[in-house]
Amino acid sequence: MNKRQFWEVGQSATLRGVGEKVFWAYPTIVVKDTSDLLALYMPAGVIGKDTDHKPTPQELFAIDKINIFDYQWVRTDVLILNVPTESFSTYIMWNAGTKDIDCWYVNLQEPVQHTRIGFDTMDNMLDVVISPDMNEWHWKDKEEFEQAQKVGFYSAEKAREIWATGEKAIQLITKERRVLYEQWKDWQPNPEWEFPKLSPDWQKVNLD
Repeated sequence: MNKRQFWEVGQSATLRGVGEKVFWAYPTIVVKDTSDLLALYMPAGVIGKDTDHKPTPQELFAIDKINIFDYQWVRTDVLILNVPTESFSTYIMWNAGTKDIDCWYVNLQEPVQHTRIGFDTMDNMLDVVISPDMNEWHWKDKEEFEQAQKVGFYSAEKAREIWATGEKAIQLITKERRVLYEQWKDWQPNPEWEFPKLSPDWQKVNLD
């Protein structure tokens, strides 16, 4: 898909984490895809692909040994909000089948790219978890991220960039853009939307 074209609301699109290989892939429903905001819905029950465990920084140097398996997402319904070009996405995670927010999950990542099957990004290991009321937050996977820098997976410059992105994201979500995010808290999916399915091309790194 041409990067200037946008997906239509209600379409099924595959969201992937792609580096030298595809590390994870999940089917989502497009809620909004504009130059200002990308919103994707991943309901509990979707079947995607993921690693059987979170790879250690050392394992990331031997990606052929990292296995990918079928994985069913079950605990939460997730609305993924991303401002194009920014290096993080905000996940509103509701306990499955309810509108009780489990947390606001900030996924630090490479900027999202459009593809012909959906959207590609790549996790940057460090994440942030914000409480439902947005009054508290904590870093997630901080120790693994620091270890990744020690073993040379991230340069000192890249690590500083990721830390800074996380700090900026916290400020934006809990303060500067709080109203933008909170207006999605009670959002409901269209009951007529079809349950999303993974693209058969999910494992192709280069989608020409």
